[in-house]
Amino acid sequence: MGAAVFFGCAGIAFGPALALVLITVAAEPLRVIVLVAGAFFWLVSLLLASLIWFVSVHLSDREDARLQYGLLVFGAAVSVLLQEVFRFAYFKLLKKADEGLATISEDGRSPISLRQMAYVSGLSFGIISGVFSVINILADSIGPGIVGIHGDSPYYFITSAFLTMALVLLHTFWGVIFFDACERRRYWCLGLVVASHLLTSGLTFLNPWYEASLVPIFIITLCTGLWAFVTAGGSFRNILKCLSCEQEDESRVMMYSALQVPFED
Repeated sequence: MGAAVFFGCAGIAFGPALALVLITVAAEPLRVIVLVAGAFFWLVSLLLASLIWFVSVHLSDREDARLQYGLLVFGAAVSVLLQEVFRFAYFKLLKKADEGLATISEDGRSPISLRQMAYVSGLSFGIISGVFSVINILADSIGPGIVGIHGDSPYYFITSAFLTMALVLLHTFWGVIFFDACERRRYWCLGLVVASHLLTSGLTFLNPWYEASLVPIFIITLCTGLWAFVTAGGSFRNILKCLSCEQEDESRVMMYSALQVPFED
């Protein structure tokens, strides 16, 4: 039973992310580099947030439970803000790298677009964030013990898995929106990304009242996903073309070929 819970929750939490990596990232070396580097930037932000929270806890009264809870909320907010700061720093780094790649390329264009880097960096932030948020929960799911035997919610593991999946997808969407906002200097979009990140993190403090946290977080995920889709240039027509497997008209190629001067013997 423990193994079934472990693999089931792991599949829910990281199944979509694994599919995205295998389909859109793994075959491209530059995207793999962006993915790994993005995970490193997120880890640095986590390290700084952990240090701030660790120092604040040790400088406070550990016997005051209310104060410690407040410091936990403070640490979560600091972590969110630091993640967004390092997302901006990563954007600046990738922007410089994009200009350098365009300079050394033969056709004057970078082999990877900024939108692609935004998507991959957001995915990297989401994967590493999801790993750190659910790894201990997955370890406990193997056993021994049964969740809910003392009256607690029996949905702890599966709810955590769905929250992790939403967090991974949210980071991916936030990456696309954030990079586009930085490129176009849309500061209100940056503010909405940070605010939605803070709101999502704050909703997790409502657990174990899972209905009050899981449902709003998935609503935020859906709305943010639609926003990121439009930001990336998506449209309803593109969805219909994808579902119908419509191909580009090859008449232009035929006309061009017909205009070619025949080779002489």
